[in-house]
Amino acid sequence: MMLSRRAVLTGASAALLAAPLSTAALAQSSDDDPYPLPPFNYSKIPEAFRPTVVKYTGRQWPGTVIVDTPARQIYLVLQGGQAMRWGCAVGKDGFRWAGLADIGRKVMWPRWTPPKEMIARSPEKAKWANGMPGGPENPLGARALYLYQNGNDTLYRIHGTTDPMSIGHNASSGCIRMINQDVVELYRRVPIGTRVVVLAEGV
Repeated sequence: MMLSRRAVLTGASAALLAAPLSTAALAQSSDDDPYPLPPFNYSKIPEAFRPTVVKYTGRQWPGTVIVDTPARQIYLVLQGGQAMRWGCAVGKDGFRWAGLADIGRKVMWPRWTPPKEMIARSPEKAKWANGMPGGPENPLGARALYLYQNGNDTLYRIHGTTDPMSIGHNASSGCIRMINQDVVELYRRVPIGTRVVVLAEGV
């Protein structure tokens, strides 16, 4: 189902008002994390992509995740007319996906297996055809949230990244990237079954 940005972000008034209420606490790795994350210097990225709490007057229920593809931002709707906001990277032209999904799986330091189509485009990735173990060099980063529709894996994920400077850009092969510290925070906050709304660009 294709959803327009206007339909999701506009209610009686503008749904997502970029007026930060407070800076969100920056996540650190949990005690049992096999690869503890060092602090990230958020001054390296534009303010619009730093973790922030903003006002929310839209119609999505608390607990819903909204990916604003055109703005390269991701929101978690909170109680009390607020939302957590982070920056993200989205798919390059020809690799974007939009619609409704649910988080069907959550993995810490996930294994990455490049699809056959990616290997065809980049033969050097063939060495990982059977999967690259999770860890700091893995392109899925510290956490992955797997997006499902009707119980089926869409093959799209919200995940961390080894390239934090890609945040705010069209940089991925379709998945939604977050800074590792940010995806750790989202991972902690959302259970399996969480509804995810991915907005179409240009609609």
